[in-house]
Amino acid sequence: MHTRSMFEFAARRELPVVLLIDDDLVSREVTATLLTMTGYSVHTAESGAASLKMLAGGDFQPGAILMDAQMPGLSGTDLIAELRAHTKAPIYAISGSEVPAEIADAADGFLLKPFDAEALHSLLDGQPSDADLKLLDPNEPVVSEEILSQFRKLMPEPAVRQIYTAVVSDLTRRIEALGAAIARGDTAEVRRIGHAIKGGCGMAGALQAAHLGALLESTPSVAKDNQLDNSAAVLHDLRAAARGLERMLDAELHA
Repeated sequence: MHTRSMFEFAARRELPVVLLIDDDLVSREVTATLLTMTGYSVHTAESGAASLKMLAGGDFQPGAILMDAQMPGLSGTDLIAELRAHTKAPIYAISGSEVPAEIADAADGFLLKPFDAEALHSLLDGQPSDADLKLLDPNEPVVSEEILSQFRKLMPEPAVRQIYTAVVSDLTRRIEALGAAIARGDTAEVRRIGHAIKGGCGMAGALQAAHLGALLESTPSVAKDNQLDNSAAVLHDLRAAARGLERMLDAELHA
C-alpha cells in the first residue's frame, strides 16, 4: 500500500535524475534502492573522480547530486567545486556525522545517515528553483549603514571589524546546525536557531541575515506541506547572506 502510493506520486510528476557519489558499497546500494523505489532514475559513482568522468561523458544530465561528505581522494569542497564546473544541479552532502562548516556552506543541503525514504524524498523534492528563491531581497543592504556608523563613532575600526567577524563566525556555525535540523525535520530547533540569528544579527545590523532568521523563527511547530522545504530555501539564502557579510568585511573593514 505504502509502496504503491510512492509510485503513484512519482507518476504524477517528473522526478530529477540523481547522481549518487559514495565510496561505501552498502550505503551506496541502500540509498540507490530507496531512490529507485520512489521513482527516481539513479546513476552511481564510487568516487569523486569517477563522478566527474561520468559527467564529462555527457551520457546524462543530473537534476540533483548526492555526495558522501568524506571519501578518499577527491572529496569535500574540492569535489563540490569540480561538480559545479560540470553541472548546475543542486549538490547535497550526506554523512554519518556532522559535516565541517565549509562543506555545509558549499553544498545546497545536508542529510545525516541513516535516513529514510521520506527524508530523502523531502530533500530532493523540496529544492527550490531559481524562480522560487525570492526570500533574500538583493536590494536590501547587507548591513545597516546607521548601525555601522554608530559602531564607528563608539569604537576604533579594528574593534568594529572584530564585531562583524564574530557575527560571520556565529552565523556560519548556526547555518551548519540549521542544515542538520532541517534534515532531521526538527522544527523546534529550526525555530530556535532562527530566533538566535534574528537577535544576534539584528543587534549588529546584519539586515539580510536577521530577516531570514525571523522567517525561520516563524516555522510552525508541526511542519505541514512544504514548510520545511521553505526552511531549506532560507538556508540557501542564509549562506548567500553570510558571503555578503564576508565581502563587506573585505571591502569596508580592512584588517
